[in-house]
Parts: sequence; C-alpha cells; structure tokens
Amino acid sequence: MQMNIPPRNTIRLTRRGRLALVVAGTVVAGTAVAVPLLTLGSGHDEAKPATLVIPEGWRASQVYDAVDTALKLPPGSTRKSIGKAGLKLPNDAEGNPEGYLFPATYPLRKGETPESLLRFMVDTANKKFNAAPVAAGAQYHSMNVYQAVTIASIVQAEAATKADMGKVARVIFNRLDRGMPLQMDSTINYALHRSTIRTSQDDTRIESPYNSYQRMGLPPTPIGNPGEEAMRAVLDPPSGEWLYFVTVKPGDTRFTTDYAAHMRNVAEFNALHQPTGQAQPPSRSPRQSTASPQPVGH
Repeated sequence: MQMNIPPRNTIRLTRRGRLALVVAGTVVAGTAVAVPLLTLGSGHDEAKPATLVIPEGWRASQVYDAVDTALKLPPGSTRKSIGKAGLKLPNDAEGNPEGYLFPATYPLRKGETPESLLRFMVDTANKKFNAAPVAAGAQYHSMNVYQAVTIASIVQAEAATKADMGKVARVIFNRLDRGMPLQMDSTINYALHRSTIRTSQDDTRIESPYNSYQRMGLPPTPIGNPGEEAMRAVLDPPSGEWLYFVTVKPGDTRFTTDYAAHMRNVAEFNALHQPTGQAQPPSRSPRQSTASPQPVGH
C-alpha cells in the first residue's frame, strides 16, 4: 500500500482533535454546520435567455464539452481557455477548476464566451463555499474548505440518493479517522475516465494518485463538481460508526460496521449483477444528478 501522499491531500481526523474544536468553539462551529449554504437568487430579466444546465456531480471534462456545444465551438475550445479565464480558485486547486464549476442553470447571454461562463461558475462556487457556515463546518471536522469540497465530490458520486449522502460522508470520516484507505470506486472511475458500477481487482491496482484503494487520505483534487446537498452532508453528517456500504439494488443501500456483513452484501450485489446475456443495469454516472440544479443570474 502506497503511503507517499502529499501532506495537503492527507487528512487525519482524531476524536481528540474534534473534542478540542468542540470545547473551543461550541457556539460558532456547533451551530454553523446546520445553517443552510448561501443561496443565490435568479435574475429577473424580462427576456429569458437560453440556458446551460450543469447537473450535480458532472466532471470538469463534461462541463467543458457542454460549454463547447452550447456556444457552438470546436471540441476542446473551453478546455483550452482555462489558462486565460482568470479563475479565482483556492491555492490548493493549483489552477484546476474541478470541484468549483458549480452545478446550476446558467443563462447564455449574447457575447458569452467559455472564459465568462467558467468565471461565472467558479464565482458561484466561491460564494457558496466561502460562506462563514461552510468555513466553520470544515474547521469543525479538522479540514479546510478545499478538502470539504473534495469529500463532497466523492459523496456526490457514491450516494445513490440524497438520503444516503450523510451516511456516505460519515463512512468517509470514520475511515479517515481510523487511518483506513477510503477504497471508493468513484475515485477509480475518475482515474480511468469512466463511470461504472463494477470495479475489478486489476482496477484497484492501477498507478494513480486517485487510487483510494492503494493510497491513504483524500485524492489530490475533487473528482467532480458537487452540489449543495452533498456539501451539507459533509458539513453535518449523522452520527454513526459505519465503515462499509454497498448499493445492492436501487433503493437498497446497506451501511454496516461489520466487514463480514459487508462481504455478504457485496456477494448479493455480485449475484444480482452477474452477466446473464441480458442487458446490464445502467451504470450510475455523474450525469445522473441527485438534485435539481438551481438557476443563477449574472
């Protein structure tokens, strides 16, 4: 198991650290995590422009393709424009906007460019993520906002429903707290530029900083662009000791603390999804968002 993760990507949460934060900031942090994130109002222009919908969980590559299509530009145009867009990203992002292309419904006004759309998305994310409740909630869990966005992106990709998001977030915190690798299939999918419900043993051995089976801590960047529900789940997850979960079938996600019970659940999942010559269930991909994107206005 490889352990050489850059310090900024490794988050180790201890109960002692959390208790210290609670004692030192019960009023500020303890109440802030329950406050809703800042919500932007939509514009009230009489002439309604065309819009671009960015669903929760889309990867940056999907956003770039959607902008190219919406603006009728050659493929790859938006990706090439990142360097000159002047995006106000956190230092930890190192110029990579993954996680900060906020999912919403964006108006397409006359003269819109890839740079202006990307700036609008990142500015919207900053308004959401830089709000005081988010910073306080991140501090409460001994992490910075960029790490919170990274965890939220995993929650967005892994949770089968909005109701599961809080428990998925708790599993991530519990595994980090115990020094366990995350072992999240969504990070493997991101590394392999795919979306699938099946991960092979060979997949878990790939050389990638996003291989959360082989590497400790968080991946170096978010693995998609999370919405507000996923972020709320990270800031205020339910209490629980869960360490494992698997969605056996739609509407049946099983969380457990017991590895043997988890393996029985995995065996049931495998039995249900064995190739039988019939069409396989569709993979749950970032395109299948768990919440309706909210409209925003310039």
